[in-house]
Amino acid sequence: MSATSLERIDRLLAGEVLIDTHNDLMCGLRRYRGYAVDGFDGDRSKFHTDIPRLRRGGVSAQVWSVFVSGLQSEAEATVGTLEQIDAAYRFAAAYPDDIEIVSSAAEAERCIAAGRIASFLGIEGGHSIAMSLGVLRMFARLGVRTMTLTHNSSLEWADAATDAPRAEGLTADGRAIVAEMNRLGVVVDLSHTSERTQLAALDASRAPVMFSHSGVASVATHPRNVSDDVLRRLAAGGGVLQVAFVAQFVSRGFADWSAEAEAARRDVGLTSSMPWPRAPRPAESAADARAANAADFPRAGAAAQRAFDRWLEKNPAPVVRVADVADHVEAARDLMGVAHVGLGSDFDGVSDLPSGLEDVSAYPRLFAELAERGWSDDDLLDLAGRNTMRVLRDTEDVAARARRDLEPSEGL
Repeated sequence: MSATSLERIDRLLAGEVLIDTHNDLMCGLRRYRGYAVDGFDGDRSKFHTDIPRLRRGGVSAQVWSVFVSGLQSEAEATVGTLEQIDAAYRFAAAYPDDIEIVSSAAEAERCIAAGRIASFLGIEGGHSIAMSLGVLRMFARLGVRTMTLTHNSSLEWADAATDAPRAEGLTADGRAIVAEMNRLGVVVDLSHTSERTQLAALDASRAPVMFSHSGVASVATHPRNVSDDVLRRLAAGGGVLQVAFVAQFVSRGFADWSAEAEAARRDVGLTSSMPWPRAPRPAESAADARAANAADFPRAGAAAQRAFDRWLEKNPAPVVRVADVADHVEAARDLMGVAHVGLGSDFDGVSDLPSGLEDVSAYPRLFAELAERGWSDDDLLDLAGRNTMRVLRDTEDVAARARRDLEPSEGL
């Protein structure tokens, strides 16, 4: 892409909404920093995210994922989610001139106009609410505005794309959870869910839904990508597909290579699975928790690592580029219209990213690629944030009507 295209994008995005609907920095703070939030106003190159790079990337709004492993018990997941929310608030408090937690589209617009990065909170996996509408309501009061119905494991009430079904779509409890999300103004997020659950949620939701970080299955087949049939339903309901930058979702060739690489790692005795990190205990410092989590991190034996390195030399990873992500964006636009596409990178939640999209400074490269393909300024701004803000506002409107028209739920 040309320097002229990048300059055009920098001018275009100035003062406008560029929102990424999925960034896992809070989980990274837990795993690698013991929840210490210092130093992110400078270079934090071991992460995909820091404030200077957010500024260089033109990011004016962000959904911080408050993810907790689905392999924990639901009660443990609820505690962990509260800790993640606390980390997001502490992160914002550490950088008040740059970051502000918001809970509505209007608050986000005011925040952006003041020059700060508007920060929404999004739960990744319904296991975090422990099958409790009361817990869901409390999370909403703390500012949570999106929730994926599942993570990688199926739940009693909703099915994941990467696990055997338990609910066969959505159970009565699942439909009640969707209804309560609508009443609360929490966006129903269908990333990670099975197609049957996606269709059931589209039937059940009175507000537009979104996929916060997924791709287009007709471009690259992957369980986390979305079929054309579901995308058409998504658009009919006013929703948005937020295209992820994850190399495995973007490229079928890379996904196949990644599976082969994981098998090769296992064959030589390596593992890429990591235990869920713990937060600092009350008497511990962040450094104490970092040391404890580092001690639990899988260590590669020298001989095993050399064996895997030899495999990599013979089997190099396919290159995934900015243009490949642009292909997903354009496929989604061509199928649904430009009003139904956005961006949800999954930065700091994955290790494999396209060349040229390695961190949060890189969004202008994707916009420049699309500009060179003929995208208009208005279409680029729709992609950057207008579409997502519309979903947030429409979801808020549904919640406001519900508060006016319906009796409160029992026990409120």
